[in-house]
Amino acid sequence: MSAVKHLWEFDHPYYCNEGCYYTSGTDLADVHANWETWADFVEAWGASDNDYNLLFRWDWKRADPADYAYEKEVDENFKIPGDHLELFYMLQRKAKPFSHVVKVTEADEPAVRAWLTAKAEHMRMLWEPLFESSAVSA
Repeated sequence: MSAVKHLWEFDHPYYCNEGCYYTSGTDLADVHANWETWADFVEAWGASDNDYNLLFRWDWKRADPADYAYEKEVDENFKIPGDHLELFYMLQRKAKPFSHVVKVTEADEPAVRAWLTAKAEHMRMLWEPLFESSAVSA
């Protein structure tokens, strides 16, 4: 049996942009938020309604030290940015995209995994008719 991969070991295909392409400037706060800790995010959004706020994608990002070789060379005190979790929602009642970037640590992974699993179960419920073994093939 293979070991369970860490969330930061997944590299999802393609990408998703933060916020909304059609929103810029001061309006960006209406479609994107940054969080300093996982605990702060969970306090504000952790129990948000799965239907009103449908999470459709997540990406745990980890900086590649090779990308910061120059910064380390010119400043020996330069600190490589920490991990962050990108979360992408569709606020379905308003047809409005919304994103979050949450600073996370490896210690947050169990809580993040449990929270994401609950969100995945909701998404699976929405698509369940296509997963059932009794689904009719076209």
